[in-house]
Amino acid sequence: MMARDPLASVSTIQTPQNQPIPGREAEQVRNNAGGYGFAKDLWTKLEDFLILGTTGGTYYVGEDQLTADNAGVVFDAVQADGVRVVKTATEISTARPPRAPKNRPALFALAAAAARGDADTKQAVKVSLAQVARTTDHFATYFGYWKNLAGKATSGGTAPVIGRAMRTALGSWFLNGEVDQVAWRVCKARQRKTSSGEAFALRDALRIAHPKADTPERRALFGWIAGNVADADVRTQVPAVDAFLAAQAVTNPVDAIDVVQDRGVPWEFLPDAVLTDAGVWDELVDTIGITALIRNLARMTRLGTLKPMSDATRLAAARLTNADALSKARIHPMDLFLAVRVYQAGRSQPNPRADFQTWSPVPAIVDALEEAYELSFGHIEPSGHRLLIAVDSSGSMSWAGVRSGGVPLGSCYEVANAMAVILNRIEGGNVHVIDVDTSVHSSRVTAHTNLREVGRWSPSGGGTDLSLPFQWAQREKLHVDGILVLTDNETWAGRQHPSQALTSYRRAVNGDARVVIAAMAANGHSIGDPRDEGVLNMAGVDASLPMVVNGYIRR
Repeated sequence: MMARDPLASVSTIQTPQNQPIPGREAEQVRNNAGGYGFAKDLWTKLEDFLILGTTGGTYYVGEDQLTADNAGVVFDAVQADGVRVVKTATEISTARPPRAPKNRPALFALAAAAARGDADTKQAVKVSLAQVARTTDHFATYFGYWKNLAGKATSGGTAPVIGRAMRTALGSWFLNGEVDQVAWRVCKARQRKTSSGEAFALRDALRIAHPKADTPERRALFGWIAGNVADADVRTQVPAVDAFLAAQAVTNPVDAIDVVQDRGVPWEFLPDAVLTDAGVWDELVDTIGITALIRNLARMTRLGTLKPMSDATRLAAARLTNADALSKARIHPMDLFLAVRVYQAGRSQPNPRADFQTWSPVPAIVDALEEAYELSFGHIEPSGHRLLIAVDSSGSMSWAGVRSGGVPLGSCYEVANAMAVILNRIEGGNVHVIDVDTSVHSSRVTAHTNLREVGRWSPSGGGTDLSLPFQWAQREKLHVDGILVLTDNETWAGRQHPSQALTSYRRAVNGDARVVIAAMAANGHSIGDPRDEGVLNMAGVDASLPMVVNGYIRR
């Protein structure tokens, strides 16, 4: 009997996933489940962090460790190319529709760039700060992050160290845009808290920055913010401040509605006392834009404006289900999926320093949001290409760490299936969906799947073998233009690496097939081979994912 030859087990074509591919050991890392995948490049890791964040951690990695790991990614990226960090954070933060559920990671990236970047990087922060920090809350959060990274310890906590570059960056927030544009965002809120819970006032930031006013109108605005110019003097020069002061002067719901309708002011300009009046929102429900309406459904429900069988509820539902309005506003199905999940939750904590907000969802509004979701597919153009979607249904995908606005959206598996449903609806009969753990299972996703169904689904559990989508497609001789894998990338159980299985599929079925690996966690590794130009890594809760997949497989 011939002795076993151990060298015969060495293969670059079929390697067990609990071992690195021979010859590529330096490129692969051990994942958190014990298998081997490819280390993502620095910029893909950065995008994952900017979109996915670190709140809640993952199935395998706690929040603190995940945050530390991703902060390290940001610091490394700033050192490598700080200008690119600022550009990437700005693009993700300002994309329409929004790519990231929260803006804090982008603000942190800018703060790190300002604290640790070179002169060109700090100049880039100056240019981009007002674009990313679009509100006083954003500005305060940015300032708090920066103070933690570049400040100095004191007996009372941390104090900022303000140099010329930081003064210029802070000043850019007040100089970016026309005077009325700056006044508009100033008037929405003049004081907030930093990321560490400290008080932050625009007046103090202005005094630190000392920006040089370029016009008499901007000089009047700056003086008003600092408390040196009277209301009567500034309102004649800055229309936005005049509108704000008119709104602030109202004392009853009738006058509040009049000023909103006559002056076109946003609801944020009204006094807090008036904004707690359900009657004001009875009128606002018909005057604010469709996007603002969607964002304020929880507030209106909490105040009692939206309640069963009320006129305001009927009006809101009618606006939400107006197909033309949804199309004109370019409301994407993913936006409405997020809106449904947030509203149905009945509680949120958008600011981790504040108490939870709670409300009782009104069934008619839930129904209207779900109908709006259905209607929103009408203006999305399909790619016309064939797509296989594989949803990781292993045990780690049960982790309920996907959040938006302080609201859990569901498990990784649930959100992955929501993405699969959206793409299935957009692409029609050109999509097939499967579930994958250590076997391939039929998916419950169909062209008629609704959001309530997805919310009741749980992953099958067990191990993870992400070579299976490609092996199955080859075995079935399924000729597709693209394969989307929605996963946390924690694969370990197969006898062949996913990249090896993809190579085999291409050789046997379609050599031009493109692959998108959609990560459900920012854990730094992927099944996608970085040498493969036909593989794209992206974040799984990126609201642009359906559009990116659509465009990527068109090429």
